[in-house]
Amino acid sequence: MLNINADRLLSDLYELRQIGAYKTGVHRPTLSEDDMRARRWLVDKLEAVGHVAHIDGIATVISRAPGDGPKLLAGSHIESQNHAGWLDGALGIVYALEAARAVAEDADLKARGAGVDVIAFSDEEGHFGGFFGSKSFVGDLSEDTIDAACDRTHGTPLREMLATAGLAGVPRVTLERDRYRAFLEAHIEQGDSLESDGLSIGVVTSIVAIWQYRVVCEGAQNHAGTTRMATRKDAGAALRRICRRIEETFPDIAAERSVWTVGRMTLEPGGPSIIPGHAEMLFQFRDADPDVLARLHAALATIVTEEDSAGPCSARLEVISQTTPAVMVREVQSAFVTAADAFAPTKHIMMPSGAGHDAQVIAPHLPTGMLFVPSIGGISHHWSENTSDDDIVVGGRVFAGAAGALLSQPR
Repeated sequence: MLNINADRLLSDLYELRQIGAYKTGVHRPTLSEDDMRARRWLVDKLEAVGHVAHIDGIATVISRAPGDGPKLLAGSHIESQNHAGWLDGALGIVYALEAARAVAEDADLKARGAGVDVIAFSDEEGHFGGFFGSKSFVGDLSEDTIDAACDRTHGTPLREMLATAGLAGVPRVTLERDRYRAFLEAHIEQGDSLESDGLSIGVVTSIVAIWQYRVVCEGAQNHAGTTRMATRKDAGAALRRICRRIEETFPDIAAERSVWTVGRMTLEPGGPSIIPGHAEMLFQFRDADPDVLARLHAALATIVTEEDSAGPCSARLEVISQTTPAVMVREVQSAFVTAADAFAPTKHIMMPSGAGHDAQVIAPHLPTGMLFVPSIGGISHHWSENTSDDDIVVGGRVFAGAAGALLSQPR
């Protein structure tokens, strides 16, 4: 079973943590100075392994291992959310780097010309739009989309920031499908399932779909003190009734891991003495089962339609986006399970991912698998995000063990 240098793995993670350090986390938004420092840091580390590595025209780092034997692609993202955690994305990058080293140092795999190419996709965190690096890699990012994209925090155009980073006119790398047996990504769980059950490893079965909506209610704006309750057309009250119906209905039709969230509610004009004439909310639900997704959608549509019919306000449902669940291939799942049996016996489970990852973009194009390690307190997207060193090392061993097994298999 392929193993790793645990001290080197932790040293690299803690070294990367210092780039853009913020409290106990990091602040490395896409194409910031610290993000580019982190990308150049990774290029240097990969070249030291003997890889050819570079940053492409969308700021994705890609390496190429030497040899004519079997290859895997492995990685994640290296930028962070604003003022957020140090492991989100970075863990998967350093696992891939350490797996690449372990393969390069294994005499049998080296003799076979095997290798792990490492990739750090750009903008998984959505500072410009989300998954731009992985979408570009599979040929799903147009020049027009890049032209239109601006940073969500300060509005700077993506083209301008690419030029500032020295990437204007640099070609964007695309996937060589025939080169790779599989794509592997590791990540912190970003939830509390593993920790609450005393487990160290989650082998991901699928990545959930996210279905997002806007619910809009239209009434009549009027004086809050003089308009009788019986004659009001309060758009805010209509929206509250929809929310109450959702909370009454969804628990009975959802699956065990279904989740739903009202992310924003807006009442207009928003004055304390004015009955709102317009109200809307952003709503999403997530699940990995297409049948469950369809069931939740149908219930939501019925709730909104019935509120519209009952009056006194109109109500409508607008679909913002509906993604497709990404299924991880059994061959990679099995390799992770075998390695987990060796390094974390009785402390691993199969589980879906409730968050989106670059793996969901790659999955339709390459056999793909994901591995989770626990998040302390289930916290992520916050600077207090953390995972114990012990769990980090166990995850690194399982990740590299699976990579070695996949590379050792006959074609």
